[in-house]
This record gives sequence, C-alpha cells and structure tokens, in this order.
Amino acid sequence: MSKTSYPAGESHKRVHRDLIALGIAIAAIIMFVGTGSTVLPKIARSWIHGTAGPDHLLTNALLLNIALIIFGMRRYRQLISEIAERRKAEESAKILAETDALTGCLNRRSIGSATDRLIAGAAAGKDAVAFLMIDLDNFKQVNDLYGHTVGDAVLKLTTQRIQVIMPPDALIARLGGDEFACVIPYSSQNPDTIDTLVSRMIAAVSKPETIKGYPVENTMSLGIANNLAQDSSADSFVNADTLMHRADIAMYHAKKQGKNRYFWFEASMESELRFRNELEQGIRRGIQKSEFVPYYEQQIDLDSGTLVGFEMLARWNSPDLGLVNPTIFIPIAEEIGAISILSEQLIEQALIDAKQWNPKLTLSVNISPVQLRDPWFSQKLLKLLVKHNFPPQRLEIEITESCLHENLAVVKTMITSLKNQGIQISLDDFGTGYSSLTQLRALPFDRLKIDRSFVGELNDEEASEKIVNAIISLGHGLDLPITAEGIEDTKILEALRGRGKMKGQGYLYGRPEPAERVLIRLRDLNMLSVNPGTDEPAATDKDKEQVSERRRNSA
Repeated sequence: MSKTSYPAGESHKRVHRDLIALGIAIAAIIMFVGTGSTVLPKIARSWIHGTAGPDHLLTNALLLNIALIIFGMRRYRQLISEIAERRKAEESAKILAETDALTGCLNRRSIGSATDRLIAGAAAGKDAVAFLMIDLDNFKQVNDLYGHTVGDAVLKLTTQRIQVIMPPDALIARLGGDEFACVIPYSSQNPDTIDTLVSRMIAAVSKPETIKGYPVENTMSLGIANNLAQDSSADSFVNADTLMHRADIAMYHAKKQGKNRYFWFEASMESELRFRNELEQGIRRGIQKSEFVPYYEQQIDLDSGTLVGFEMLARWNSPDLGLVNPTIFIPIAEEIGAISILSEQLIEQALIDAKQWNPKLTLSVNISPVQLRDPWFSQKLLKLLVKHNFPPQRLEIEITESCLHENLAVVKTMITSLKNQGIQISLDDFGTGYSSLTQLRALPFDRLKIDRSFVGELNDEEASEKIVNAIISLGHGLDLPITAEGIEDTKILEALRGRGKMKGQGYLYGRPEPAERVLIRLRDLNMLSVNPGTDEPAATDKDKEQVSERRRNSA
C-alpha cells in the first residue's frame, strides 16, 4: 500500500483538518492585512524617526498572524504534494488493475472495455475489428517438465513475439494461464490481412528456443471472430463479449482439428458446441440412469471355427438419440472425467452376463488409458471379480499401445498386479502405435491383437499382408497368441487360416449383440453355464436381480 493511501475514515478526518488549517490561514491573512496596515507604518516611523513604537499587543498579534500564515502556507504545500502523490498512486492502481503483471499486456478485466472502444472507433471509420483468441498448445507440459519459472519465461517470450507481429493500433491481452487475446482493426474490404498476420504469428511463436537451458518449442491454436454480421438478418456490429465468445468457440474448434492452426468463427461451430454440451449432459444422466449397456462380439478359433469367447463393447441406449456408437461418447466421457465410472458399470454388468455362459468362454473388455492412470484401478477390478465370484482366468483386459507411452512404469505395475490375480492382458490395436520390442519384452502381455486396419486389407494391399505376417511372426517369437479383428469376409478368413493358433472376430461371424441375443445364441449352441456336466455355478439370484434392475432402468 502506498504511504499516501489511508483508510476511508482516516481520509475524511485528514480532509476536515486540512479545511480547518486552510480557514485559519485565510483568517490570518485577513488579520495581517488589517493589523499590518496599522502596526507596520508605526514600526517604520519608529525605526526612522525614533518615535514611540506601536502597541505591544498589536505587535504580538501581527507576529501571530505571520506565524499562522507560514503554518498555512506550509500545510498548503504539503496538501498539494499529497494530492499529487494520491493521483499518482491511483493511476498506478488503475494500471495494476488493468494490466497483466507478468507480461505487461492488458488483462481479462480490461480487454472488454478496450475492445468496445476499438469497435466504436472502427465503426465510425467503416472498418471491422477481428478478435483473436489464442491458446498455447501443451503449455502445461512445459510447467510440469521444467517448472513455472521456465513457464513464465515462455509466456514473456510469446508476448514479445506477438507484439512484434501486431500492428501499432492492436490490443494485446493475457486472459490468464496460457491464454491470450488480440484485437485488431482492419479494412472490411481486405479480410486477408488478418489471415496473413495470423500465419506470421503462428510461424513466429513456434520457433524453437532454449530457455534456462531447456529446449522449448511452442505451438498455438487460434480462433478468430469479427464484428461484422454473420447473416443479413443480424445487426451489423457486435460487442466485445460476443466477439470473445465466438473467438473462443473457433479456438476450441482449432484444438479439436489438431492444434497449431487457426479457424474463423462460423455459426455451425456454435451449433456443434451446443450439441457437444448436450452430449456431455446426456452422458452424465445416462450413467445415473444406467443407459449404457454392454454388447458382445464373438471371438472364434480360426482353425476349428469354435466360439471361444466374447469381447464386450459399449453402447449408449439413449432415449433421445437412440443407440449411440462408442466412437462418439467414449472420447467425450474421457474428457469430462466420466469414463471410469461408466466403464466400471459396464464391466460389472458384463461379469453378471458372462456368469450365465459356459465357463470355457472368455470375456474381453477394453480399458481406457485414463483408467490406467488410476492407481486403484486393479483393486477396483479385483473387487468386482470377488463381488460376483467371477473366475479371473476368464477375464481378458485389452489395453491400447498409446497407454504405454504415458507412464510405462505405472502401466507395468498395473499389469503385473492384474496378472498376479490370474487376469489375462492383451495389447490391443497392435501395429498402429509405437511399441518397441523392449516394451513387449518388459511387459507381461498374454496376447497381441492385430488392428482391423491391417486385417481388413489383407488381400488388397501387399504392404498390409507383410505387416500382418510380421506381427504374427513376432507373436510366435515372443510366444504370444494372436487375435485378428476385422474379419469381414471369407477371403480374409482364408488368408489368416493356417498361420498358427489364432482367434478372430469380425462381421463375418455376426455383429455385436446385446446380452439377450447372446443368451439365445448360447442356448442354441448348448453353451450356457446351467448345462449338465459343467462345474460352473449358474448366475446367483442377486446377479439376476441386478440384471433385471439395470435393464428396467435402461428401458
């Protein structure tokens, strides 16, 4: 706090005292004029002619007036100085309130009003205003890897590079974290000016730099909105809040499209974002109402054609959208942090369903990379197995290659914990990621699963066939059984047969089915757990009650 800043009550008291001091000084001046006109001539005559001096009382009164005038003038000068310091402090406080302390740019609080002023000025000159919303890609990793000191240096460097590109009349603000905004007036007849400027900005900001000994390479995603009408029925100009909202939507779209790029706002983006928000809300409601249900895809022994198990696939039985494919809702569920509880619900339902199958049939379930970050995941899964008395050797967990690059040590610990309980571990979508032989040797996998993108082109692309042969040979060399997914026709099946013991799945054997259809299929094949000669107990009454309750809720 400045030394010239005072609490409100103290400030009022000082103003009151200042008024009293000023009043005393004015009164002293008036008295000095009256008294001095009488006393001073007498003093002068006394000194010159040696006559009697003025009355002592009048002389003392004059001296008192002089003292009061000196006091008043000193207080007046102090008051002027204090007022100047207060104004300076207020200006400094205003600057601090409207400026980002780290970069010296405007902040979120001030960019709105400054943008509105710029829009008003541009409107008077028949020009347009572009609002740029900027977000640095993967900036959190810089803070996590190198610390916040390096992160702050990156933000300062980014600001400097942006300032070099921006025209003099542009506004630059740091909204918070790694998010920036630029507001640029431009001619509505030449919108390409903004595209050129933004392309230069992306190139400038992305130049590699060594900061405090660490290599840093920034990229950024941008969204752009202007204040011109989006359609003929709309107003010609919009305000700062609308521009910021639209630019933010466009920036989010750039993030989704792969980052390190920019997009102009389009009305369809807002509709897409609204639909996305509706999906998020629907997913949360769906979890509460058990609308997510397991479907099952057959897994077949390719040599004998025997059914050996099922892979559980998620489906969303939405009352508004119908049956929704997992490629739509799984990524969203991962982003909003709902994938763990959703997956646990599905796995529990699948365990209940699978207890009604022949005990020789296995159950495969896919695990999200998000779940593998949970140190308690293996304990949660084992708790479900114990709860439903499900044999762990019948369960196969499928994890994707991408999981191996996030935290190999954590994944290894998780896999080892699950394997120690008898659960099988499969590496899914093998061939699409970056697994190394070292990782395959270090991690105790039980099976490799060839991605459908290779299997589906077996007889069409020579390269794909070579990749499949290489994966199969690798599996044999590491003593890992193979599962081929995406078997769509007999040509692919024949191409895979005779290449060793292998499981396969795909639409050739039928599409994924709900639990009710699976039970009918297994009943026809005489492969239910209640069949004579099996030592697997049938589903308990509690399990059946849970199945009925979940199906009633989803209906």
